Amino acid sequence: MASHSTPVTRGVDRIIDKVRIGRTAHSDDSALIIAPGNNAWTDPFLVMGEELVNEPGFDWHPHRGLETVTLILDGALEHGDSLGNAGVLGPGDIQWMTAGRGIIHREVAARSERAHIIQMWINLPADRKLAPTRYQDLRAGMQAVHTEPGVLIQVVSGETASARGPAINHWPILGMLITLDPRTEYRQVLDGDQRAFAYVISGRLAVAGRTVDAGQIAWSDPVSRQGGPTTLALATGDGDEQTRVMLYAGRPIGESVVASGPFVMNTRAEIAQAYRDFHSGRFGSIPRNTRLPAGA
Repeated sequence: MASHSTPVTRGVDRIIDKVRIGRTAHSDDSALIIAPGNNAWTDPFLVMGEELVNEPGFDWHPHRGLETVTLILDGALEHGDSLGNAGVLGPGDIQWMTAGRGIIHREVAARSERAHIIQMWINLPADRKLAPTRYQDLRAGMQAVHTEPGVLIQVVSGETASARGPAINHWPILGMLITLDPRTEYRQVLDGDQRAFAYVISGRLAVAGRTVDAGQIAWSDPVSRQGGPTTLALATGDGDEQTRVMLYAGRPIGESVVASGPFVMNTRAEIAQAYRDFHSGRFGSIPRNTRLPAGA
C-alpha cells in the first residue's frame, strides 16, 4: 500500500437486518446475521449467527474446510475438542478455530448459565482446506488495542494503525471490535480488494453516510482488483449510548463453495469424502472427560 496514494472513499452496497429464529434445541434465542448460500455477496465470509446458548448447547459435532470465529458478548461458554482443548470463555474473549482437515468440538453454556455469542464461519481456499487443525483462545486481555479520542479498537486479526491482532490466519482477515462514543467520527483504512462488513451490536452508526441500527449489517464490496488504500467512514450521532460494532474485512477467495451441514469444501466429491473420513474416525475421538470439573 503506497503511502503517497490518496485513499478511495468506500460506500455501502447493502444493509441487511438480522433474522430472528427464536428458541432452538441449542439456544434460548437464535438469529441469523449472515445467511448461508449467498457466497457471491459475502465471500470470504460464509455465515454468521447470534445465539443465547443454553446448557445442552451445541453438543459434539464435526467441521472441515473452514475456520470459526466466536465472540462472547456475555455469560460463559464452555468448549472442548478432539485435540484435547477445553476451557471456558468469558465476555470479550474470542475463539478462533481452524477446522482444516477435520475436528470434533462442542460448545455449551458453562455453570448452568447462558452464553450470548456471535459465531462466524470463514472460508478457506482449496489449497488450505485440509490444513492442520488449530485452536486459538484470544482472551480479551490478549487482543491488541488502538485508541483515538472517543474510539476504542480491539484488534483480533490483521493490523490497523500500530496495533496487530494475535490471530494466526490461513487467509488474511482484518477483524476488530470498535467502541465509539457519541458524536465521534472514525475512518478505517482497508485494501481496495477487500470485502468488508460492519455489524452493529449495540447503538446506532452511520457507515459511509448510511444509518445502520443495532442488529443490522452493512456490506462494502471490493472497489479495486489491484488493491490500494480505501477508507470506510464511521460516525455516531448525539445521545448517551456508546456504539459497538464488529468490523471485518477480507479478500474474496473466488472459488466454488459446496457446503453440507458442518463441512465446507469445493466439490460434492470432497463433501462425500469428509463424511467418510468422519465416520471412519479420522477426525479423532471425543475425549472421555466431556465436561470440565465442577467449579472450573
